[in-house]
Amino acid sequence: MTLTLYNTLTRRKEEFRPIDPENVRMYVCGPTVYDYAHIGNARPVIVFDVLFRLLRHLYGAEHVTYARNITDVDDKINARAAEEYPQLPLNEAIRKVTSQTEKQFHEDIKALGVLPPTVEPRATEHIAEMRTLINSLVANKHAYVAEGHVLFDVSSMPDYGRLANRSVQEMEAGARVEVAPYKRGPMDFVLWKPSKSGEPAWESPAGIAAKGRPGWHLECSAMADKWLWDDAKGRLSALGLAHPHVFDIHGGGIDLVFPHHENEIAQSRCGHGTAAMANYWMHNGFLQVEGEKMSKSLGNFVTIHELLATKKFGSNQWHGRVIRLAMLGTHYRQPIDWTVERLVQARSTIFDWARWLHEAPVGDRPHDDVVVALSDDLNTPAVVSALHGLRKSVASMDDVKAFKASLQFLGLYENETLGEVNVGYEVRHVDSQRIIEAIAARSSARKAKNFKEADRIRDELTAMGIQLKDAKDAATGEIVTTWEVRASGATEVKR
Repeated sequence: MTLTLYNTLTRRKEEFRPIDPENVRMYVCGPTVYDYAHIGNARPVIVFDVLFRLLRHLYGAEHVTYARNITDVDDKINARAAEEYPQLPLNEAIRKVTSQTEKQFHEDIKALGVLPPTVEPRATEHIAEMRTLINSLVANKHAYVAEGHVLFDVSSMPDYGRLANRSVQEMEAGARVEVAPYKRGPMDFVLWKPSKSGEPAWESPAGIAAKGRPGWHLECSAMADKWLWDDAKGRLSALGLAHPHVFDIHGGGIDLVFPHHENEIAQSRCGHGTAAMANYWMHNGFLQVEGEKMSKSLGNFVTIHELLATKKFGSNQWHGRVIRLAMLGTHYRQPIDWTVERLVQARSTIFDWARWLHEAPVGDRPHDDVVVALSDDLNTPAVVSALHGLRKSVASMDDVKAFKASLQFLGLYENETLGEVNVGYEVRHVDSQRIIEAIAARSSARKAKNFKEADRIRDELTAMGIQLKDAKDAATGEIVTTWEVRASGATEVKR
């Protein structure tokens, strides 16, 4: 099966061809751990979790490496630590903020059905790799030292701006850049800077005597290279693959294209002398809330934790699988409007599936229609449409198994029965196998013109709360019977 992905770098959909099919490698920018992750942060986490699952399905779980970092050194972290724990030394306060925030992030995204990445490197554990990269950039004359800073010289890279599809002049005109007298050019960006008293500080690169700390862009370049190339050097050389320091997929939100990802490319390519950092660049679209840009000043700032644990949004707590399905209803590259109505619709769908599939067995693999749709640049709206179609046309227990396996594959069902999804209702227990066998017996009775027996089976199922729907197949002209649990089979549950 061919996988196609839209590449931001080339601005077209391309067939995905990994450097090494035995080790498909993906890096996605993770959270800066200073506060609860908001619902906009959840979008790339869910999008690239779906891609991770698809890659594992196509290439084998043991042949995919997914790195998603933790940024635990940043000015926002310093400010939050000083605000929350003014009585503590700053470094101690920072450790409390980052450990608590990281723990909460993991709990929140686990509730969204997100798999752990293969590796989750922390920035503060890769300072040595960052210094090495900086020293290489200085030696290659792509970076320079000025007043205790190390800055990347944008003029040294002729095609800087290719990812954003803008010239340096266009970016200068539209960007908010720090004006500093020690910069050679206005677009030059910081690789390393001096630390203020009490701030996190490490031995500096490039012969700088005072201690300092890395710039944000540098962190991802160093961590991606460490976890997606170093561990593959031996194998790539053995295969004769001339792709040192290059990996397959780099992902993140569209807001990271410039300057973050543009600067990552500049650092990595110029530091290692390569033509690329990653071969495929993928970006999810923006998220707004009820038609407006999410903002604390507008009062529409919604965190994942609030959706899961409080009744702030629409006077409901929302189950993580409901949030996930609501997110998958829009193609990842399109903007998404996060509304209560969207969540209500997703909850209704999850409830319908829960009633129908409760206690049904799980198949070995997802339905082909689901995999085909996902393989077309993660077309999740087509996936959801395919699931609705399958729900209406299911004719055998094999179909039921494939449907439930598809939900598991998409992260919409994992371990617990769907009936445990807290969507505000109690699910009536049904035996799917018994129902399908009864429908088959009724069909046989109808074909034998034993209508008394067919009616008896129908009445028996009706008494169980099962509603049958007969429809003529347009292609064969035969009667096809589908079923569902009647709405009266569910009652509200007191929270």
